[in-house]
Amino acid sequence: MTTGLPIMIQGTHSDAGKSILATALCRIFARKGFKTAPFKSQNMALNSYITIDGKEIGRAQGVQAEAAKTIATTDMNPVLIKPTGVYQSQIVVHGEPYQNMKAGEYRQDFYEKGKELIHHSFNYLSEHYERIVIEGAGSPAEINLNDRELVNMSVARIAQAPVILVGDIDKGGVFASLVGTLQLLDPIDRERVIGVVINKFRGDIDLLRPGLAWFEEYTGLPVLGVIPFIDHLDIEAEDSLALELYPTRKNDDKDLDIAFICYPRISNFTDMDPLEKEPDCHVRSVRSVEELGEPDLIILPGSKNTLEDLSSIVDNGLGDAIISLVKQQGVRVIGICGGYQMLGKTLEDPKGMESSIETLRGLSLIESLTTILTEKKRTILSFGIANYGTETLSVSGYEIHMGLSKYNFETDNEFIQLEDGGSDGYISSDRKIIGTYFHGLFENDHFREVLLNDLRESKGLEPCHFRASFKEARENGYEHVANVVENHLNLVLVEEKMIIFQQNRTC
Repeated sequence: MTTGLPIMIQGTHSDAGKSILATALCRIFARKGFKTAPFKSQNMALNSYITIDGKEIGRAQGVQAEAAKTIATTDMNPVLIKPTGVYQSQIVVHGEPYQNMKAGEYRQDFYEKGKELIHHSFNYLSEHYERIVIEGAGSPAEINLNDRELVNMSVARIAQAPVILVGDIDKGGVFASLVGTLQLLDPIDRERVIGVVINKFRGDIDLLRPGLAWFEEYTGLPVLGVIPFIDHLDIEAEDSLALELYPTRKNDDKDLDIAFICYPRISNFTDMDPLEKEPDCHVRSVRSVEELGEPDLIILPGSKNTLEDLSSIVDNGLGDAIISLVKQQGVRVIGICGGYQMLGKTLEDPKGMESSIETLRGLSLIESLTTILTEKKRTILSFGIANYGTETLSVSGYEIHMGLSKYNFETDNEFIQLEDGGSDGYISSDRKIIGTYFHGLFENDHFREVLLNDLRESKGLEPCHFRASFKEARENGYEHVANVVENHLNLVLVEEKMIIFQQNRTC
């Protein structure tokens, strides 16, 4: 039986760099030959990942499992919280929808069950892996929440794990945030912190050294590393904070202008990543008619609350603007999952699974009716042949949806012929309107090449036939972030302290 060595990454605030450091450590330990697993007890995110047995976990843990060169399981993220509305979320337990709960209900009623789930999952990982990289959430110094939290120091206690505290120097005030966080921790929890990492550093390290020396003398803790700001980080984002990094305006230096609609409850927006990496594509987020302009391609991504998000773009005028651009100017549109449902004629949620809105008229660009069901369809990988004009292209993707769409169009307009004999989605005869349930569609290199070259040719531009492999780019991203962290982190000291904690907990 394996008794895994844990290390926990906590941060002074959200977006300090916990996920990236955890991802890097997963790859570093895997490269050293250790069987490694990521672990996040509770993750709040709308970007999800489908495990090999068709279950749903936070996308960050799926990515970290890939970095660790292991297969993702629900034990790596036993509790997933997917916001559906104001103060309300869908609680996913071991990859299955458990219950919709308000924040207060979750905190009051789910705590004991959650703690039991976390114990069980961590113990399983500890028995089957040699290294466990645990990621916290937000800050461990949320003193108003700490009596019933399930993701920071409570998990460190369960795992008997040493903690690395990460601060983001790019936002300013890193020493104040690190010292303040340490001072607000309970003394027993403060003893778990083996050192700190300063993340996203730009500039001359010599100018930082006096601050590092002061911090170590003042706190008695070592600065384990100063990680430089990593440009062009080719690793999928976990949560909506990453949406703020997308530009909103057109870039005339790029050949193709691709706009995705950023509605309030957008989900799985990592579908944009393969397009963003293409050198001739400018991918931007759009929240208003003023930002929309006249892009070459509009993408309606997934949504955790499709009817509410559809209502929001109808109310702010984006819905009519999209219809006008598609019908009158021939702008292309692709709807994925919830976005596909919005392109249809009608959406219904008779049992209120996502929303209090029972029925809503769609954008009516596709002859379809979607009903939100009580059961969620989750498929790790579907294979099929995409019908794209004269091209027939092998594609794969994953599905996560509670909607059933019924069609009223010709079979010639079916977008994907599935391997199992069924079909998915819609494509108009002129290829200007596409709807599909396939997340990950743009990760298919050949399909992406044909689509983008079609857009280029419609603008009188020469096609590009040497596009990079998205899979290779993702793998290179894991290697790159691991190399950067390994070169700037005192890994020897980290591993020494992991072993000391292991010895102390077995005494």
